[in-house]
Amino acid sequence: MLILGVESSCDESGVALVEARGEGVPRLLAHALHSQIEMHQAYGGVVPELASRDHIRRLVPLAREVLARAGCAASQIDVVAYTRGPGLAGALLVGAGLACALAAALDRPVLGVHHLEGHLLSPFLGADPPEFPFVALLVSGGHTQLMRVDGVGRYETLGETIDDAAGEAFDKCAKLLGLGYPGGPQLARLAEFGDPDAFDLPRPLLHNGTLDFSFAGLKTAVLTQVKRLGPNVCEQDRANLAAATQAAIVEVLVKKSLTALRQTGLRRLVVAGGVGANKLLREQLNRACERRGVRVHYPELALCTDNGAMIALAAAMRLQAGQAQASRDYAFDVWPRWALEAA
Repeated sequence: MLILGVESSCDESGVALVEARGEGVPRLLAHALHSQIEMHQAYGGVVPELASRDHIRRLVPLAREVLARAGCAASQIDVVAYTRGPGLAGALLVGAGLACALAAALDRPVLGVHHLEGHLLSPFLGADPPEFPFVALLVSGGHTQLMRVDGVGRYETLGETIDDAAGEAFDKCAKLLGLGYPGGPQLARLAEFGDPDAFDLPRPLLHNGTLDFSFAGLKTAVLTQVKRLGPNVCEQDRANLAAATQAAIVEVLVKKSLTALRQTGLRRLVVAGGVGANKLLREQLNRACERRGVRVHYPELALCTDNGAMIALAAAMRLQAGQAQASRDYAFDVWPRWALEAA
């Protein structure tokens, strides 16, 4: 079974083709991605209307590129999957419209997929795929969640962000430091030259006994330091503040993940989403989990950001597990807000 996946939830246009083979892990045949980073840099963040228009321009050429790379004809596609939510409403509508139109033209069924489920399952495309059950740390854009995952479609929220997510904290603090878009990767690069102990920043909710996250207070603390340093701050102080900010975010993510593992008794951790590519986060999680005999699984770096491969994979695994049924009803809707447990 060949599943074409279409991702358009925010500022990346992604298309991919995976092959589902019986009960085994689906195989990625080809994927193509276009990032809108360069377009949005002039505005310091994602402009939803521009994002939607760019998806319109990119998705059809990307689909043709993927089919050509895989050596497949459109007529060989068995199911067309797309991101139904969460995400930007206009951007989601572009991907849903393309997927349903293509499926209708080919007389193939279509399936809407939860964006975060795609991230959650993306490590299954790696060289070291996990096994159920596991704890998942989802750190993608405006979402920071800890989940217990017992199987495809069997998700329990253990903790989640109550205000700013980790990705938002990276981006907002980077903006306070005068860094460009996207802020998270730029802050991480600047942090390599700084001293994380130079500033005493808070670790919100670290000791409150829950698995919830809050990073709004950290952002306020960084703002206070930026104002104290003034407009003529030296580059070393900026690097030190970047390093301290990154260290605070990573410490919270690592310690909450370890607490989730301890509370559930599970010995396997999956980290997924864009922040999952952060070098310091991976290093600290690897060290901490190795000491405790816990296996950690990550997506391939190329699949940490939004992409069509994770959408095609999630659809394939849902279909294999009998957790979803593709439909030839091409009247589509999108859900900009959609809880993963309700998927």
